[in-house]
Amino acid sequence: MLNLSSINFKDIYCTDDAAALQEVRYANAVEEFKKAFDGKEPQAIFSAPGRTEIGGNHTDHQHGEVLAASINKDAIAVVSVNGSDSVIILADGFGLINIDINDLNIRETEKGTTAALIRGVLAGLKTEGCLLGGFDAYITSDVLIGAGLSSSAAFETLIGTVVSGLFNDMKTDPVTIAKVGQFAENKYFGKPCGLMDQMACSVGNLVHIDFEDTGNPAVDKVDFDFSKTDYVLCITDTKGSHADLTNEYAAVPLEMKKIASLLGYDVLRPVSFEDIIENIGMLREKAGDRAVLRAIHFVNETLRAQDEAEALKSGDLKEFLSLVKQSGDSSFKYLQNVYTNNDVTVQNVSLALAISDTVLTSEEVSRVHGGGFAGTIQAFVKKGNAKRYKKYMDKVFGDGSCEILAVRKYGGIRVI
Repeated sequence: MLNLSSINFKDIYCTDDAAALQEVRYANAVEEFKKAFDGKEPQAIFSAPGRTEIGGNHTDHQHGEVLAASINKDAIAVVSVNGSDSVIILADGFGLINIDINDLNIRETEKGTTAALIRGVLAGLKTEGCLLGGFDAYITSDVLIGAGLSSSAAFETLIGTVVSGLFNDMKTDPVTIAKVGQFAENKYFGKPCGLMDQMACSVGNLVHIDFEDTGNPAVDKVDFDFSKTDYVLCITDTKGSHADLTNEYAAVPLEMKKIASLLGYDVLRPVSFEDIIENIGMLREKAGDRAVLRAIHFVNETLRAQDEAEALKSGDLKEFLSLVKQSGDSSFKYLQNVYTNNDVTVQNVSLALAISDTVLTSEEVSRVHGGGFAGTIQAFVKKGNAKRYKKYMDKVFGDGSCEILAVRKYGGIRVI
């Protein structure tokens, strides 16, 4: 029988408030496992966190650089080896899924489903030389879907970590697990995502990723302990609708690539600010001013992600927060992914940022989070001001809209 009282929840979940919720959460998950699998006692519990993007807004698709972090919201799996060739998973809210480890080919009819992600991760791990085996699992997650915290990447990382723990002595490299997660999402699930989400979830803490070589991105784990600072991370879901925004999201990489193409490249990574200025007349004429502004954002933002990582490595939190603010300003003014011009009467993200600028002190910062246009904002808030800030954001966008989070130092782990 698993001894949940032996787990140091504060170490994993960072804050007293978050840690206080976990023993009951874990105990409920164990009971759900037993119900699903005829009273069997579980052998282990694994965890994989969600992630937040901190720097490098809309740079990864142009082979740029990003800074991302794991958070203290996670997916957990209560598991037991079953001695068969079947991976049987009950994912909370998704029903029972049974995958034969001898049948891991892509199924077109499965695309867009949880089963596709599981089958894809297992196939990817097998290709990487990992041992597979049958297991039973109950999975539950508090990583909010649609809040830009990467619930799917947390799920993929969790499956990879379970297989690593049960059958490979926890020796599967976190970077390998991240790449396998991306493979599953791209090929099996059918979503052309980048690698940032999986890398932050799997590696954990803060990671600086350089996508210049997309086949082998450079991953640098940033050794900085946010729990020792006076700040928490707040993510606010502004409840804007993502309907009819496909063209807005697609226009960002398309316009950036147009500038790159006019300068003789496939993506913006080789382009410098001087390249843009030397060809400014031609670029404005052939691509338009917004495309030029977005290219300037990319050039500065990918360098800023480097600077943010270096600031944290040197322990310069003030400089880091200044760079986060600059990132947000650049996204609003130059990348222009805070609201859509198709309906300027609806500006959820702009409103959230305006309230943040009014409520936060000069030592606190906020910025658009992730893809933008209708989603979430991020804020680094002093611990003593966090509940006040949350009260304002919840008043505007609804109870529970603002989550007070922390940067977690672990990626995918075996908890017990």
